[in-house]
Order: sequence, then C-alpha cells, then structure tokens
Amino acid sequence: MEQAAQAAQPNSLDPNNSSQITVEHDRKRRQFVIRLNGSHDRAVLLYEYVGKKTVDLQHTEVPDAYRGRGIAKHLAKAAMDFVVEEDLKAHLTCWYIQKYVKENPQPQYFEHIYQ
Repeated sequence: MEQAAQAAQPNSLDPNNSSQITVEHDRKRRQFVIRLNGSHDRAVLLYEYVGKKTVDLQHTEVPDAYRGRGIAKHLAKAAMDFVVEEDLKAHLTCWYIQKYVKENPQPQYFEHIYQ
C-alpha cells in the first residue's frame, strides 16, 4: 500500500529511493526535466536538433544540493532512449552523457551516436 502512496507523489524526491524520480520530456523546449523538491528545483538535460534526424545532447544540469544522487543518470537514460525510439542520430556534446554511455554500454545506443 505504501508503494501506491509514493507513486502518487512522483515530484517528491527521497534521495534514497530513485524509483520516485520521474523524467518529463518537454519537446517544445527541447529538454528533459526532473522536478525536485515539489517543483521548486529542476534538473535538466538540454538538446537541439541540428538536422532533420540529428540531435545534439548539449548540457545536463543538476542543482548543487542534489548532485551525487544519480539524478543526471535518469536524464541521460531518458535522452538516449528518446534518440533510439525516434531513430535519431546523436552528437554527445555533454560530457556527462559521454560518460553515461561509456558506463552503460548499450548496443542500441552506439548505433545512434555520431563517433
């Protein structure tokens, strides 16, 4: 029963429970967002279309108070899954996404990355 209560509040962030982290994809602003602490703070991953089927994953930012909790990993996974699902090619300008892909080697990711 407690699990249902947690699911009803995806915006509250318990640093010990990453299952509460919800990534939102704002296609209009070309960003992935995790709302932290209600919605006061936000972690974001920004991308830009640089061609019809090519995106540049540019920048990941997590507020200082939330760093070291694996939050950026959720953003990077959502962005890479988006690239795969939409059958896009990606430039990995963001150092963190480069690190994420290296630490989480998925064959479907490599097929979609410009080397």
